Amino acid sequence: MPEFQHITYEVSERIATVTLDRPDKLNAFTPRMCGELLEVFDLIDGDDDVRVVIFTGAGRAFCAGADLSSGGATFDADVQGHAGGSSEAPRNDAGVPRDGGGLVTLRIFDCTKPVIAAINGPAVGIGITMTLPMDIRLAADDAKMGFVFARRGITMEAASSWFLPRLVGISQAAEWVYTGRVFGATEALEGGLVRSLHAKDELMVVARDLAGEIAANTSAVSVALNRQMLWRMQGAPHPMHAHRADSRAIYHAGRSADAMEGVTSFLEKRAPHFTLRVTGDLPDLFPEWEQPEFR
Repeated sequence: MPEFQHITYEVSERIATVTLDRPDKLNAFTPRMCGELLEVFDLIDGDDDVRVVIFTGAGRAFCAGADLSSGGATFDADVQGHAGGSSEAPRNDAGVPRDGGGLVTLRIFDCTKPVIAAINGPAVGIGITMTLPMDIRLAADDAKMGFVFARRGITMEAASSWFLPRLVGISQAAEWVYTGRVFGATEALEGGLVRSLHAKDELMVVARDLAGEIAANTSAVSVALNRQMLWRMQGAPHPMHAHRADSRAIYHAGRSADAMEGVTSFLEKRAPHFTLRVTGDLPDLFPEWEQPEFR
């Protein structure tokens, strides 16, 4: 197990918990944190004992956004010279440094396990955009959120211009992004950003109950395939793209040991015992996604 400095990672009862762990800095996002998050999601995908991920923050905050200790040059990649925890930022074909937040959200997007965000406190900037590719967002009832980029003289990042309108609609996304204001958990709930609000001391209990329901009752391969289908169809121009993926998925799954077990256990009125493993039994539903432009 790697020795992480800016996050913690633990697995219990087939549920992985990733905790942003800089409580004295309100879990502000750093290049090291970026690199550790990329690394931990590789661990998650490689461990068949992990069925669901809960993502939260240590202390009173979820994530206060980027660490601003570098002052006015915080967002100047040429000055900072790093991203993802490395000494040199990865660059695109045009030589532009890739956004570290985007590296994280794209990695979460590609994760084969469902991810539940337990937003336990303030979540602004990258602190909220990193949650957008997570599947379900729960929040403490006193949490505050904000897409504050315009108030810092910068732009949306972490691929949030793709994720946010798909989650809340273009009008709500525009209002939050253009104003850059910080808003409360009730507004986040009403705007469709979070699924439900909870007292802070109950938040992780609810998150673990939800994660446990997934872990105990479902096929890991079925969930992984459904996650790919739901997210990757968000940008499809025609339902025929979904039909093609559906056809490949149901053909493969319908002949599998998990399908046999799922039906048999239902008819026998007992809990299922699924045996397929994500690391070895996941078919390729989207061969076109292996092209370099998606990496």
